[in-house]
Amino acid sequence: MSTATDPVAAFEDHRPRLFGLAYRLLGSAQDAEDAVQDAWLRWSGADHGEIASPGAWLTTALTRLCLTRLTSARARRETYVGPWLPEPILTTDPPVGPAETAAQRESVSLALLVTLERLSPLERAVYVLREAFGHTHAEVAAILDVSEAHSRQLHTRARRHLAEAPADPLEADPAAWGALVERFLAAAREGEIAELEALLAADVAAWSDGGGRVSAARRPVRGRAEVARFLAGVFARFTTGLVGRVAEVNGEPALLALRDGELTSVLAVERNGAQVTGLRFVLNPEKLAFLAAQLSRSEALPGHSS
Repeated sequence: MSTATDPVAAFEDHRPRLFGLAYRLLGSAQDAEDAVQDAWLRWSGADHGEIASPGAWLTTALTRLCLTRLTSARARRETYVGPWLPEPILTTDPPVGPAETAAQRESVSLALLVTLERLSPLERAVYVLREAFGHTHAEVAAILDVSEAHSRQLHTRARRHLAEAPADPLEADPAAWGALVERFLAAAREGEIAELEALLAADVAAWSDGGGRVSAARRPVRGRAEVARFLAGVFARFTTGLVGRVAEVNGEPALLALRDGELTSVLAVERNGAQVTGLRFVLNPEKLAFLAAQLSRSEALPGHSS
């Protein structure tokens, strides 16, 4: 390879893309970082002179490492307390993998990452490699060590399983979307049930992921009236002393809540048109650690409130 004299630089060139791939495959930023580290260990022990394409080699190694991790992750999630949600991450800087198309941007949304849990590990890998990273079926087949025909079958099955997934909200005007979020948050803070109901879709749902570590609803709350009452109660009881700010999380506007400078929750807001269709509260401290570190690195914690 052309970078054989500097394998460290070659790996670092690919690190952001590798993390983006691992995160989409695993739904966990911490697990994604661990997988990238495992890929580095394999890379550091490889014969780089025999590697024609570092990118292809690393993508293959990382994908196979993630497939192994997915199996054990699924077993853990079967005993998870309450709804399981992916770890939220800031997606403004640096970008998490390619983001040129709507499909690529949607591939990192919390809603789609949850929906990807419906797929088998191989289906998920094919879908992510094809839809988010633009690999051909020939490339996917080589990465997964399957035939091209099998890759196409897996892709078809994955798309069929995901057919009921929400439409991509990222094609909407970001300014209008942000304004809707601000209006929604104002109504929730003031406990204005009628205004909340006007903003919520009839089939809206709210999920809360506390992981058994903090107080959180252990079942989804569904329906306009039920979610409006739930939100009014949550904001009345738990927001005293909190500082809030809106940020782009997983490609969507979200509310970050901080107490004494520490991140305590992330609320991701999903919409269809002018109505809120889904609310995802991440409160599990373990799942907030990565995003909190991102905030700290970007010096975004001090002096930012919404």
